[in-house]
Amino acid sequence: MFIIEYKLRGKQRQYQAIDEAIKTVQFVRNKCLRYWEDNKGVGQKDVYKYVTQLRTEYPFVKALNSTACQQACERTWTAILKFYNNCKNNIPGKKGYPKYSKRTRSVEFKKSGWKLNRDTKRITFTDGKNIGELKLIGSRDLFYFQEWQIQRVRIVRRADGYFVQLILKLDVRDITPQLEPTKKCVGLDMGLRYLYADSNNNVVEPPKYYRKAEKRINKLNRRKSKKFRKGQKQSNNYTKARIKYAKGHLKVSRQREEFAKRLALRLIQSNDLIAYEDLKVKNLVRNKKLAKSINDTGWSQLRKWIEYFGGKYGRLTIAVNPAYTSQECFNCGQLIKKSLSVRTHVCSCGYSEDRDKMAALNILKKATIGHIGSWSEDLNAWGDSTSVLVGSNTCQGKLSQ
Repeated sequence: MFIIEYKLRGKQRQYQAIDEAIKTVQFVRNKCLRYWEDNKGVGQKDVYKYVTQLRTEYPFVKALNSTACQQACERTWTAILKFYNNCKNNIPGKKGYPKYSKRTRSVEFKKSGWKLNRDTKRITFTDGKNIGELKLIGSRDLFYFQEWQIQRVRIVRRADGYFVQLILKLDVRDITPQLEPTKKCVGLDMGLRYLYADSNNNVVEPPKYYRKAEKRINKLNRRKSKKFRKGQKQSNNYTKARIKYAKGHLKVSRQREEFAKRLALRLIQSNDLIAYEDLKVKNLVRNKKLAKSINDTGWSQLRKWIEYFGGKYGRLTIAVNPAYTSQECFNCGQLIKKSLSVRTHVCSCGYSEDRDKMAALNILKKATIGHIGSWSEDLNAWGDSTSVLVGSNTCQGKLSQ
């Protein structure tokens, strides 16, 4: 799948109609979840039939396109199925019991409920919510693809406006010229002092976008809080302050994403193989002292874009278990335990190296000496290739091609 996004431009009444459609999606999703909770043993077909009953019972649900209602039901069943799988696999900790949606921000149509005019670059939504015709703002040419390739159309509400995403049945590798082999490999050691240190003795400083904007964001948050009235209808001034506060966070998020995208593309273009740590960020952010710094660094975003560009340009990306990579001597393999304050590795064999660079070398070593996962040909809905994990088949044949 391939996603193209445009910003929507319309009138205020059209934006209100979009909000109403999003509220209806949230209503359908929550009603389906309650139906599943109240009726023991119901399956997927029963939940889908319940959506038809909701359309008969509530006129505002019937006004929404039937495929959008189906998609809302799909969201519910996906959460239920994930909960069932977690229980079946006995994963440790919480099993992810489905929760009621409070902040739904999108509505998704399938093959009906919309009509695209590629000549005037406009899209018209034809269901009973009366959204009408909206102008598409974006640089991508609509004649870049065939209209039959559009599988779904999603409207997303963000702090700075409304956006439409066209989800295409298109393999990005079929339209992307492959890069020439560089015959280079690199290992990346993620950290807080540096975003990463690689095996070629290069380091990249973390951008720290949130830290730089934190003072401004906190100020906006205080302004918002002063205008809040508990138990009363909120004023227009409170709504404006809330939107400004949300825009501050959105800007930081986009800055971090764009930085990771540029960095990942540069790594993919200059290396045939990229090995990096298979970090469990969700577990690491439980550290209250380091959670803010870890989130601001953007390890997950960097990995996501490395995997995406790796699949797009035919490069091999490998996730390596990070255990003992900074303590095991790269020269002799001896395990030398050291605290985080010790930044230089010194071994009895005479090998001495910066801690981060040695960790990057160990990561690359683990990825290239006969313990590498198989090449993945599958793409998910974002176009990201599944990262290759250490511990399966060798990939030396891939590197020699």
